[in-house]
Amino acid sequence: MIVCLCHRVSDRDIRRNVADGVHNFEVLQDETQVASACGSCHDCARDVFNEALRHCAASHGVTCASSPRVIPIAQLAA
Repeated sequence: MIVCLCHRVSDRDIRRNVADGVHNFEVLQDETQVASACGSCHDCARDVFNEALRHCAASHGVTCASSPRVIPIAQLAA
């Protein structure tokens, strides 16, 4: 389902970002622009994000919110 109409961000996009290591909502916003325009999707986006974090924690047996995202230096330079 599309969560953010302004930036066409789906629940799958949010879950994929969490699975890829985005464990902070503000970082998710930077990565996807979700909930950064009109703001009407903020609560839904936050709910999907939190659910994805819970799933991540259950799958890995850790608190994913405390896991930092590692970005390769080459990616930063690009």
